[in-house]
Amino acid sequence: MYGNRQSTQISLALLIAFTITVGMLVLALILIGQSFRGMETAKVSAASATAKQLAISVDDRIHAITAPPSTALAVLSHDPLALSRTYQQRLQRLGMLADILRSSDIVSAVYVGWGNGDFFLLRKIRSSGTLQFPDAPSPARYLLQSVTRSQAGIDGEWTFYDEQLNPISRLQKPDYQFDPRQRPWFIAATPSNKTELSDPYVFFTTHETGLTLSHRSAAGGPGAPTAVFGIDVTVSDLSQQLSKLRQTPGTRIAIVNDEGTLLAHSEVAKKLDAPIATALDGRGETVGDTAVTHFNAQEREWYGFSEPLKALSKENLRIAVAIPADELLADVWDALARQTVIAGGVALLLLVIGWFLGRRVGRPLEKLTDQVSQLSRFRFDTAVRSDSHIREARQLSVALDDMATTIHSFQNIASVLNRGQDLNRLLHDILEQIVQILGQKRGGIYLFDRQERRLNLAVDTHSALPRGLDDLDPGLDDNDLIHHLRHHIGGHPVFAILRNRQKKLIGVLVIEMEHGEHTHLSDDLIVFVDEIAGSAAVAIETRELIESQQALLEGIIRLVANAIDAKSPYTGGHCERVPKLAQMILDQAEAITHGPFASFSMTDEERYEFHLAAWLHDCGKITSPEYVVDKAVKLETLYNRIHEIRTRFEVLYRDAEIEYLQAVAAGEDEPAARQRRDRRRDQLMADFTFLAYANKGGEFMSDADRERVESIGRQTWTRHFSDRLGLSSDEYQRLKEVPEPDLPAAEPLLADRPEHIHPWGEHRPPVERDDPRNRWGFDMQLPDYAYNLGEIHNLTVAKGTLTDEERFKINEHIVQTICMLDALPLPDRLANVPRLAGTHHERMDGEGYPCRLKGEEMGIPERIMAVADVFEALTAVDRPYKDGKTLTESLTIMARMVDDGHIDRDVFELFLTSGVYRHYAEQHLRPEQRDQVNESLFMNRD
Repeated sequence: MYGNRQSTQISLALLIAFTITVGMLVLALILIGQSFRGMETAKVSAASATAKQLAISVDDRIHAITAPPSTALAVLSHDPLALSRTYQQRLQRLGMLADILRSSDIVSAVYVGWGNGDFFLLRKIRSSGTLQFPDAPSPARYLLQSVTRSQAGIDGEWTFYDEQLNPISRLQKPDYQFDPRQRPWFIAATPSNKTELSDPYVFFTTHETGLTLSHRSAAGGPGAPTAVFGIDVTVSDLSQQLSKLRQTPGTRIAIVNDEGTLLAHSEVAKKLDAPIATALDGRGETVGDTAVTHFNAQEREWYGFSEPLKALSKENLRIAVAIPADELLADVWDALARQTVIAGGVALLLLVIGWFLGRRVGRPLEKLTDQVSQLSRFRFDTAVRSDSHIREARQLSVALDDMATTIHSFQNIASVLNRGQDLNRLLHDILEQIVQILGQKRGGIYLFDRQERRLNLAVDTHSALPRGLDDLDPGLDDNDLIHHLRHHIGGHPVFAILRNRQKKLIGVLVIEMEHGEHTHLSDDLIVFVDEIAGSAAVAIETRELIESQQALLEGIIRLVANAIDAKSPYTGGHCERVPKLAQMILDQAEAITHGPFASFSMTDEERYEFHLAAWLHDCGKITSPEYVVDKAVKLETLYNRIHEIRTRFEVLYRDAEIEYLQAVAAGEDEPAARQRRDRRRDQLMADFTFLAYANKGGEFMSDADRERVESIGRQTWTRHFSDRLGLSSDEYQRLKEVPEPDLPAAEPLLADRPEHIHPWGEHRPPVERDDPRNRWGFDMQLPDYAYNLGEIHNLTVAKGTLTDEERFKINEHIVQTICMLDALPLPDRLANVPRLAGTHHERMDGEGYPCRLKGEEMGIPERIMAVADVFEALTAVDRPYKDGKTLTESLTIMARMVDDGHIDRDVFELFLTSGVYRHYAEQHLRPEQRDQVNESLFMNRD
């Protein structure tokens, strides 16, 4: 009887619950204790270590600031400059003073004062990062200030020097009567034999606050006046040095003297702020046995301390430091991380103990563990069974077996939903997986067309389902909709209604139940199918959204490109032709298996990125003024201003007639008067004809022609009407500073007037390399003005029709392209679109724009874009300033561009040998442009 009794089963759940509970309690106690002690230790140690380290660092920094000037003063004290008596003798030592200024960024001025009141000072024009003399000449780097006293009086003089100490300009300063003998630095150093440091004071000339190190000259002689050398160090320089010592971004450091005067502040403050003042006073709660105090100020918690500085000890300087508590205690998180490691070790120990106890409790669990390990290796088709005396183990094996089957099904579905990139392929995979899970063979998925109110069969597997279902009301609930579908679909179908996140109908899943016991589905299986259908609906909706968004993006890009082409009748089709040509070259580069492109390949994402960049390569032209892009003659703005000039000639032509009639009426000889009139008219006709021809532009304009334009422009005509009437506000502002002459007024026939100048103002583009707004690496020469509409300025353009200002405005389109695309929230897979679109005007030799990139800095796609853009521009027939060139002419020019380092040789030769230029010509060039090309003329030109 006892032999047949089943052994007592132990509740594994109770054992595991007890063990884990006790273990977690122990772990929690350890973590709490360790975290508390670690946090307290971190607070005290961090504050104490900071106090000592900062004091030492600041001492070292002050010593580093004062030691070099002190050394320089010690050397200066023996310089013969102290014995010089005349201004010319002192100038001979100017180079030595400049060397001292160059050797240290913190020294702003070096000078010497004599006991007779003479003064000789050399200072930097730019000190502490600030231009101290805005009126100084642009190349000036140094200012020499001198005061020379003689029996004739006081001679004050300022002289500006460039970097090589060449004099630029000299200013007599009769009001500059500076007397060094009355300055504290002179008074302090005169009786002393060592370097003296002054209290902070305001410098006489620059009005900066700073310190002066002074030293009496060691050189002397009979009758020689006392000489004192001085070096100025600004407080702002010391403040900048302090800012580098901040331990955290919010740390505030200040240096004060024994009178409480602020010497320097890491925030360049003008007075003591609340945290620094509190730290100086030592107010707050003392932390441990350290000198650190904890206090509240400005609605934040701070740790503060102050320490005397050993440097400049006689000045009784103190350093005060205030650090935000939240920043100082950042290292506490390191302590917490260490505690986490400890907790992990404890948890691992608990797991080992639990595993040991589990083996002791029930050996049968080993078999179950082996089977479960198959699941851990994603083998969900493995049966999980265990005949164990432990009730929970037996039940767990059954549950795990069911779970493996379910996970395997979900795994297949999830894989389908996640990897689907194409909507049609996604629908096929979803249907195939669901049909397989249910053990059936036939089914289909309908997608709902909202406009036609119709269900269209998108995919099916061996089904006889109708191709479409008309007159469907999308407002029906799922039950009514299924009831409606059963009237149109026979057999034993199972329906799952596909709805999106907004519960709107997007389609129907239909499975024909023909095999096995699934003909009568259980409620659980129906729920499973509905849940899978819900996930499939979301995946379908997501894929539809992605495809629609991609189509929308493509549409917007083409819309922008077409808008740019439509903006100018002379560049129509450029933004469409360049992407096609660039794609043709790119396909050849990927297809070739030898030469420099043998290893070149692109992913689908990179190819799409290139496609978008090609379409957007000129999107910045949307900001380019039409009259600049389409400028066909030199005087063209919004209209051709040759008409204004012709009107002035008409006035002069009529004036010649009037002068003739007046002369005859006054009794002058009529033939002589008529001859003079005719000569004047002929000259006017010839001059206007010349100007009209010059207005058309060309490849070259001689100096003689430019001089003739200026000579014609110096002729005058009489204006009787005010030129201030009927103006726009912008025109009036440009004339505001120009006095209006009395009428009638004689004016030149051609002129460059002030109102013709359009300054940049607030719209100065950030294209210069040193512009702080330039974060794109642009390196372009910026004209002085945005526009210069001067008539002579435009008519004397040497080549073509564009002025320098207008050519920059055209070139700026690539800057705008990069800025516009960089401002878009592009995903990571499209991050290179701005660069690919913005480098087609760069050159292989680094002389392109806007960033002056060299060939090695550009990839193959960027070089391809440049070649495509050049070839399209050469062959285009819709430009106002040129005719479309033939293939031979275009390739000859491009070959020269290769030799000149403009475009890439490898891409150009691929363009030739692959025949891309011919295929493009057949599609886009006129028959007369498609001449026979001898490709060998353009190959191997090295």
